[in-house]
Amino acid sequence: MDEQVWLATRFEEYRGHLRAVAYRMLGSLAEADDAVQEAWLRLHRTDSADIDNLGGWLTTVVGRVCLDMLRTRASRREEPAGPHLPDPVVGTDPEQQALLADSVGMALLVVLDTLDPAERLAFVLHDMFGLPFDEIAPVVGRSSVATRQLASRARRRVQGSPTTPDTSLDRQHRVVDAFFAAARDGDFDALVAVLDPDVVLRAEGGALPAGASRVLHGAAAVANHALLFRSTGPGPGVNRPVVVNGAAGMLVSRDGRPAVLFAFTVQNDHIATIEVISDPERLADLSG
Repeated sequence: MDEQVWLATRFEEYRGHLRAVAYRMLGSLAEADDAVQEAWLRLHRTDSADIDNLGGWLTTVVGRVCLDMLRTRASRREEPAGPHLPDPVVGTDPEQQALLADSVGMALLVVLDTLDPAERLAFVLHDMFGLPFDEIAPVVGRSSVATRQLASRARRRVQGSPTTPDTSLDRQHRVVDAFFAAARDGDFDALVAVLDPDVVLRAEGGALPAGASRVLHGAAAVANHALLFRSTGPGPGVNRPVVVNGAAGMLVSRDGRPAVLFAFTVQNDHIATIEVISDPERLADLSG
């Protein structure tokens, strides 16, 4: 077999894994694909005889590419009008779900996005994909001990945030249904009852009424805004339960088009986080 054909075949064996690494690093499906493509180009320019462990080599290359992309993103970022939420993975399509091998919920990606790029790389490659710190250290330009500290700081941030949903998807959906029923009925007390006292709602622009905060904390604030959105929003839509990043979600459509996507983290039968996306371009593929 021609060496380039053999190399391309081997690369395809790792593509799903590399895309999963890049998605956790970047929170963007398009950028993840770009990072994987860049890894292929670098492999194409490298003498494969010098690579002992192709999987490990590709993983660290993708990590390095993502690290550069995150640093570029951070240097260009202006003060945002609100949070920029990661790209959701909606549904149960096998190719998409391969990105979520160990369930990477929207809330976890939001927390990862608050980390320093080097912290994020150390945590993703070590805690999620099991790479040893000795292999990660050259990528971040730190010693193995310092890289371990990066991962430890990231781990504390992740563990201090509600990112892991209840295991039963059916129970998650029942809690979400109760939330929407209470909002529809205008029942403030029922809304508060289904929300965790420390619930956090994050919404991209346009998903909340004009002038509303795009990051809300606490059950009362989230319940009040749910009622406000009900009374001042663009009118009723068609609600369809969906799976978002392996957890319960709700897609609201209006005039046959996806209008708002809600992603939930349900813990102990209460809603701990809500992510709300209303960008038409990001929702365009979710109809049907």
